Amino acid sequence: MTGQTDPVRQDEEIRAELERLRARIAELQESKRQLEAELQESSATAQAPITTSAELESTLRWFLRRVGMILQAEKAVLMLQEPDRRELVAQWPALGLSRDDVEAFRVHASQGVSGQVFREGRPIITDDAMSDPRTIKENVALLNIRNVLTVPLMIERKDAEGQIVEKSTIGVFNVFNKRGGGRFAEEDVTLLTALAKSAASVISSAKLYIAVADEKRELEQTLQGMLAGVLVVDDENRVRLMNSAAKHIFGVPGEDGTGKLLSQVIRDEEVHDLVRSCLDGNSEATAEVSIYSPEERIYQVQTALLRGENGDVSGVVATFNDITELRGVERMKSEFVSTVSHELRTPLTSIKGFIRTLLDDTEGYYDRETQMEFYRIIDTECDRLVRLINDLLNLSRIESGRALDLVLDEVDLGELISRVVDSQRAYTDRHEFDIVVADDLPHINADRDKIDQVLTNLLSNAIKYSPDGGTISVHAREIEGNKVSVSVTDQGIGIPEDQINKLFTRFHRVDSRDSRKQYGTGIGLYLVKHLIEAHQGEVSVTSQPGEGSTFTFVLPTELSTDEGEEHEAKAS
Repeated sequence: MTGQTDPVRQDEEIRAELERLRARIAELQESKRQLEAELQESSATAQAPITTSAELESTLRWFLRRVGMILQAEKAVLMLQEPDRRELVAQWPALGLSRDDVEAFRVHASQGVSGQVFREGRPIITDDAMSDPRTIKENVALLNIRNVLTVPLMIERKDAEGQIVEKSTIGVFNVFNKRGGGRFAEEDVTLLTALAKSAASVISSAKLYIAVADEKRELEQTLQGMLAGVLVVDDENRVRLMNSAAKHIFGVPGEDGTGKLLSQVIRDEEVHDLVRSCLDGNSEATAEVSIYSPEERIYQVQTALLRGENGDVSGVVATFNDITELRGVERMKSEFVSTVSHELRTPLTSIKGFIRTLLDDTEGYYDRETQMEFYRIIDTECDRLVRLINDLLNLSRIESGRALDLVLDEVDLGELISRVVDSQRAYTDRHEFDIVVADDLPHINADRDKIDQVLTNLLSNAIKYSPDGGTISVHAREIEGNKVSVSVTDQGIGIPEDQINKLFTRFHRVDSRDSRKQYGTGIGLYLVKHLIEAHQGEVSVTSQPGEGSTFTFVLPTELSTDEGEEHEAKAS
């Protein structure tokens, strides 16, 4: 019959459409099953969990491509809540959206379709996104979005029996624009809801792992950057961690050491005993150990016990701080105190002896000339005491961070050199002095007493360190740049090359050829350096062991009060 549909044909068409839909549903269900299995295999049950942002990005990129294929969607994006701002923020990577699109795609949790899904925890299909009033806050026009399927990203916490005891929503999952101009259906909702659960679980777990991994990396970087050595040993006496400083201390190459017995990694018995006593005695300790690698260094070791959840000791961490220099300074200070006591006692003994001799001479046994000689010796020894006390006062000022006060005046350097040399002649009968001062040597603007102290220290050293006598030369001349140069040269024992760089440090004394004796207090050259630098000058030394040394200092001819004050400010 014309114009009427054949019931048989219509029934066949319905059956064919049903079969097509069944096949499509089966295809989608199989795709969903495969996707869930792959996602679970690649993340939740993987031997190596996601621990970096790069790994998470790679996993999500693959996941979004598969979701787009299964749901026939052109675009897809995950949005997570920012708790501090109550905003839902699009996450990179996304399917079909540029990075700029993702950075601009955010909506408050109280607005838009995304906000509604987040608040209510149920999916929503938006067939006409361009005209839906809820999407105005989501910039769908700019993103060229026609229709949307949005489902919540929910995390479920289950008890031991597998029962859900807690749910929380961390964001939403949006897929946009059904391919072929179609619309999202309920079967799409079912699929995307299931996939969203897997995605939420992956994201939540990954973020926890990443946070822990980042904290671990930060801790490792901190440990590796520490100057102190850090050693961690477990309760089985195996090394669990050694930072770079510890490896350097014990001469352990590269990554060697971790997982090995402590005795296989470190040969030092003192360290073995310390770690063993901490583990066996369940106590912490502080000790000093000497380690040879390759030269002897002294380390202060502090230990702390590591405990497990049950409170039992699971290991010990030991930190090694190099205190070699500190102990060296303490030793030098002790020697310095001893030497200063001797340096003070010697002139005092001499003064006391001559004073007592003069007081006991009631009969006039000593003639006037001899008495005057005694007085000159007493005067010289008093000057020696004054110089030593001035050295100590200046050392105190430098050590406390106070500037050296300069009293500037016009100084005739040639006349000052002659006077200091004359005063030093009284301390030796083995040396000749050769003074060469340029005729055109200009006067300098300086602190007379401080330069006197510099010359006295240099000449005194020249005498002390040339015990067999010889010639001590003092040369002064003008050099370029409105400066003067003064050098003091002796023919003494010289200075070993390995001690040149230590000469101007406090308490350092050059070993004499007789290893049982060292000259001086160890502060003279330290003060020379600071006194010269207070005058905006420089001091240097050249030496050859067994042939003598030359100390040279250079000073500007003019040192203004402003420059002096500026130096004092810097020094303080």
